[in-house]
Amino acid sequence: MYSNEDYLIELLLESGHLTPEELQGVQSQLKTQESTIEGLLRTRSLTEHQVATVCAENSGMEMVDIEHLPISPDIFDRMDEQIAQRYLAVPIADDGYTLKVAVADPLNFETLDTLPNTLGREVEFVCATPTGIRSTIKGHYGGGAMDGDDQMTVTGAEPGGEDAPIIRLVTQMLLEAFKMRASDIHIEPLEASLRIRFRVDGKLIEVDQHPKKLLPAIVARIKVMSGSMSIAEKRLPQDGRVQVRVADKEVDLRVSLVPSNHGESVVMRILDKSALQLGLPKLGFFSDDQETFEELINLPDGIILVTGPTGSGKTTTLYSCLHHINKPDRKIITVEDPVEYELGGINQVMVRHEVGMTFAAALRAMLRQAPNIIMIGEIRDLETASIAINAALTGHLVFSTLHTNDAPSAVARLADIGVKRFLVASAVRAVMAQRLVRGLHADCKVHADLTEVQMRSLQLDPTRVAAADIYGPGGCEFCRFGGYKGRMGLFEVFKFDDEVRHMINENLTTPQLRRRARELGMRTLREDGVRKVLAGLTSAEEVLAATMGDSN
Repeated sequence: MYSNEDYLIELLLESGHLTPEELQGVQSQLKTQESTIEGLLRTRSLTEHQVATVCAENSGMEMVDIEHLPISPDIFDRMDEQIAQRYLAVPIADDGYTLKVAVADPLNFETLDTLPNTLGREVEFVCATPTGIRSTIKGHYGGGAMDGDDQMTVTGAEPGGEDAPIIRLVTQMLLEAFKMRASDIHIEPLEASLRIRFRVDGKLIEVDQHPKKLLPAIVARIKVMSGSMSIAEKRLPQDGRVQVRVADKEVDLRVSLVPSNHGESVVMRILDKSALQLGLPKLGFFSDDQETFEELINLPDGIILVTGPTGSGKTTTLYSCLHHINKPDRKIITVEDPVEYELGGINQVMVRHEVGMTFAAALRAMLRQAPNIIMIGEIRDLETASIAINAALTGHLVFSTLHTNDAPSAVARLADIGVKRFLVASAVRAVMAQRLVRGLHADCKVHADLTEVQMRSLQLDPTRVAAADIYGPGGCEFCRFGGYKGRMGLFEVFKFDDEVRHMINENLTTPQLRRRARELGMRTLREDGVRKVLAGLTSAEEVLAATMGDSN
């Protein structure tokens, strides 16, 4: 409840509201996961008003009786309910220059530092009791109850008993992450605290800190939700899955738990299956690249490779392809390590090295199932590559990924792991490299001028720039003042024609293949990014950062 409990207890002792004997007596009978302040309030050794008054006096803030304070309903439009719930703060007055905000914890410096930036206003803070602020939120925002889009159901025990606060804390954490469109939740034990971070649009954002002593209960709750991880085991890494339903959306959480020097560290990856059903245009394709790619993924056989570094969206692209071509007359089988999204109508096989179910073993078994289309999570070795190529040459369409920086380099990568170049030329139909960049938030983006360095790096001439509407990040409450919302792909599509196959067979170098690809009309990653900058979809800074190794 309070961010600096030890300091607050010292203040209460100094003020005379609390005696050492009362403190010692309560500390000897604290309930599981109960803080000392919560114990003092439960036993009525202190009242919320006494604690709030001490906090306010120490912080030089006015103490207000918020439950009996006349507040204009319009004031609550100044702060989103999510922000009010997160920071336990509500606006109570606005003179046009300064917004007066009541907070429950004046000792929480993160709240005092963050709210003015989040609200984009000069803020005057006053203090009120936590109960008073919660009551005000309930009265003016509808009780903090989740509306139709925010209802969340998770697996595990129902809230009740001593575990209820932890259950609510974890559920609220998941809900907030989903509202913020986070891809990952990081629960990280530090030396003296517990840090919560979300990855939003590829960037990690610290959203909260909790007392370190909550870690065991939070980790235990997540293990219970997964249904497959041992609560007693704290020395070894564990993996699990959690299914969550938010309104009508089915969301899977892939949980990774690793022991660290300060306790068990948890990462939950949020896998929103609805994002895969939005179609190829939502990935960021322009119409011409989308048309080319749709032609490729509808071929009857051959290998289609998607390349890029970790975190570049390769798996999402492959799943979107499978969703696009999933028809009743086609049998699709995937082999993955692990299965990230469960897709209806598709047979998915998970690699299990401990029982001998490797990529190669799974692929051999899959081919006996007479599939039309195969997806391999990643080609990592010669055995897997050989089976994939044989499948492609015997009438199957094969999708897979490679770790290379650009599309033409895929040929050299396959050769490096031992694949004969004539087999690469015969089996591979196309390679697509990709990167992810953040898209500008359409509601707050602002006109921007490119610097000379940016124009030179993007190989843009002033005439082309003058004819375009170029934008940069603005910043508003709905994008957390970052100026970006969502991500899109930059794509480099390299189709193999007869001349390219001949060049591969002749053992020509990657730069030579790249030149031929450019002659065939392949746009580089940076060139695709330039088109999206000129279209006002993303910023020059994003494109340059994502294509550092692309010299055009």
